[in-house]
Amino acid sequence: MAAIPMTDPSPAPLVSLTWTDHITGTRGYLVVDRLVRGVSSGGLRMREGCTLAEVTGLARGMSMKEALHFDADARYIPLGGAKGGIDCDPRAPEAYGVLVRFLRAVRPYVEHVWTTGEDLGLSQDLVDRAAAEAGLVSTIQAVYPLLHDEAVARRRLADAFALTVDGIGLDELVGGCGVAEAALVALDRAGTDHRDARVSLQGLGTMGGATARFLSRAGLTVVAVADVKGTIANPAGLDVEALLAARDAYGTVDRGVLREADQELPADAWLAADADVLVPAAVSYAVDASNQASIRARWVVEAANMPVLPEAEALLTARGITVLPDVVVNSGTNAWWWWTLFGDVGADAEEAFGHTRRSMRALVGRVLERAEADGSTPREAAHALAAERLPVMAERFGWYR
Repeated sequence: MAAIPMTDPSPAPLVSLTWTDHITGTRGYLVVDRLVRGVSSGGLRMREGCTLAEVTGLARGMSMKEALHFDADARYIPLGGAKGGIDCDPRAPEAYGVLVRFLRAVRPYVEHVWTTGEDLGLSQDLVDRAAAEAGLVSTIQAVYPLLHDEAVARRRLADAFALTVDGIGLDELVGGCGVAEAALVALDRAGTDHRDARVSLQGLGTMGGATARFLSRAGLTVVAVADVKGTIANPAGLDVEALLAARDAYGTVDRGVLREADQELPADAWLAADADVLVPAAVSYAVDASNQASIRARWVVEAANMPVLPEAEALLTARGITVLPDVVVNSGTNAWWWWTLFGDVGADAEEAFGHTRRSMRALVGRVLERAEADGSTPREAAHALAAERLPVMAERFGWYR
C-alpha cells in the first residue's frame, strides 16, 4: 500500500544518531525528523530488538501526529517529530544504568531540541528519575523557551500528572481515552450499538489498560486481553477493573484474580478472538502478512506505534477490515501534554477527558470522511491531511532544520 508522501523540503531526518554504551555494548538511537520553532517531540522506548529503522519510522509518525493536531487558534504550539529507542530488555538488571547513560549522552539534544517522555517499556516516573540522575532539569525543558509563563505552565503540568482517577494516573488515562474515542467514532459511523460490540486487546499496560477501561465503561464487552504470559479470554466478558488492579509495572496480570469462566490461552489467541474491534496496544510489528489471516474483527485500532505491517494492512483492507492508523489513534497522549503545558486545558481530569474526546472525535471523523471521499484507506487519508497542514505550519513558524 503506497503511503501518500508528506510535503517536506527534505525527506531525510534532521538528526539520526546511534549511541553505543561503553559498559554493556547496548545500542541506543535518537532520530529528530523535523523541528518546528527549533523543537521536536517524541517519546523514548526501551525494548530488546529496537532498531534505528524502527526509531526513524516512529519519529516520522510523531511529525504527522503534531501536524494532525495543529489548530491555528489554540495556545498549543505544534512541534516537530522525534523519537528515541534503546535496544535493551527493560526488565534486565542493567537496564536502568543503560537508560541513565543514554540520557547523559544525548543530554544536549534534550536540553535544546528534543522533548521526550515515556514510551514502550518505560514509565514516566522511571524516565524522570533517570533524567534527573543524568543532570537534566526536565525531559521537556527544550520547550520551556516557547512558554508564555514557564513557572505557571510547569506547575499546571505537574498538578495534572499528580491527578489519579479510580487509582490510575491521569497521564496514563488520557491516551486510552483517545484510543477508545477513535474506536467509538468508527462504531458510531457504522451504526453499531456499543453494547453489541466486542473487543480484544494486546497489551494491558499504560495504553492498553486505559483503553480497556474506557471501552468497557462505554458499554463494549472486552472478551480477550493478551500480556507476556498469554491471552486471558472470556466470551461473556472479562472483569476489566479486576485485571487492571492485578497488573504489575509492566502490565502483566496476576492470574490469581481470574474467575472460573476466564480462560488462559496462547499468546497469539487475541488475534483470532470473536471480536468487532481489535486493539494492538503493545509492541510494533505485531500483525504481519501471515497472522493477519487469523483476524475476524471489523476494525483494527492501532493503539501501539506501527503494530500492523504494511503488507498485512493491504491484506486486511482487501478482506474488508479497516485499520485505524496509529498516527491518529494514539496521538491523544502527546497532544494532552502540550494542551496542558500551553494552557488549552487545566489540571482537571474531566476537562482533559472532554477536550481529548472532542479533539479525537473531530480528527477521526475528518480522517474517515477523507478516506471515503478519496476512496483511500484511513492511513492514506491521514497522510494527506498531514501533508496539507505541514506547509501551513511552515508558513506560520518557519522551517528550522
